[in-house]
Amino acid sequence: MEAMSLGTFLWTTLGAFLTLSTFSFLYKDSPFYKFAEHLVVGVSAGYFVIILWHNGLQPILFDRLNDGDWYFLWVNSMRWWYLIPALLGIMMWTRFSRKWSWISRWPIALYMGIATGVSVPLVMRNNVNIQLYSSMRVVEWGNFFGGSLLNPASGLSQLIIFCGTIAALFYFYFSKEHTGAFKGVARFGIWILMIGFGASFGYTVMGRISLLVQRIQYLGDWTGTAWSGVSGSFTLLWIITIGIFGALAAYEIFRFVSRRGTES
Repeated sequence: MEAMSLGTFLWTTLGAFLTLSTFSFLYKDSPFYKFAEHLVVGVSAGYFVIILWHNGLQPILFDRLNDGDWYFLWVNSMRWWYLIPALLGIMMWTRFSRKWSWISRWPIALYMGIATGVSVPLVMRNNVNIQLYSSMRVVEWGNFFGGSLLNPASGLSQLIIFCGTIAALFYFYFSKEHTGAFKGVARFGIWILMIGFGASFGYTVMGRISLLVQRIQYLGDWTGTAWSGVSGSFTLLWIITIGIFGALAAYEIFRFVSRRGTES
């Protein structure tokens, strides 16, 4: 195997260290976990600042004012009206002043109003209308069982979706006592809701498990690649790295044993 460069070795080892530091939270809220947490937050904040600059301010504001002059504050630009949102953004910074913080309420209120007006139709369309359209499809009686079990295009699946939606709505109808046939439909609605919540929870758990598996595979690849791919000049560095990990683990175990002995 080709010898690993020093830079690749250090970056790979840093990734393994941060992974193990994050896993240390399973033992307790250790300084290693705090370091990894703060590093992720800081790097993420810096990354998104750069993304917002290159995808927001640069193309949407400065590139559209580049026909003007900065020493005129771009007022002589042909599209000077782009200075209005820039001014609103500057007004938000007055939030850090006790005396002038009231100025920031105007751009924030304007932003919240526009965001609400834009998001409400989108939420209604994506979370309500599309769901209603999907539950009101015509049942394919000629293709009732489809080519496979619970085929989404089969009439049986469409009928289950329709009946399950109606039953779930019956469960949330509290103006009538749940008795008789109404109680049976509402109970079927409970089963539909529990199946939906269980599937959603299982999907979320499996997503987290896949991330855990990926991290475990990374640690396995790190140990194999670093040990077999490191050149002779880096062997001592690799041994020192393993020694640091071992010493830190031994120190934490010693503190835990000493604390338990003191408490007993």
